[in-house]
Amino acid sequence: MIVARDQFELISGKDDLTTYRFNTGVAQHMFCKHCGMHPFYVPRSDPDKIDVNVRCLDGIDLKALKLKEFDGRNWEAAMQQEVPWR
Repeated sequence: MIVARDQFELISGKDDLTTYRFNTGVAQHMFCKHCGMHPFYVPRSDPDKIDVNVRCLDGIDLKALKLKEFDGRNWEAAMQQEVPWR
């Protein structure tokens, strides 16, 4: 789930996170140093936003979410089309 930065608040655990960047270095993937969980990241597609792993949020009914497909394997071409989260 991609949200504006002002809609995101990390309540706890900041010191337990490590950041990984690859390829262009734009995306900033956050991982738990202890278990490897990937709770959120700054997406390359929208570096002014935060992409949250909804499985890390309390009170989310995963079955109620409507999933939208995105071709991540062909990222560059897919970004030129209608992107589901915009």
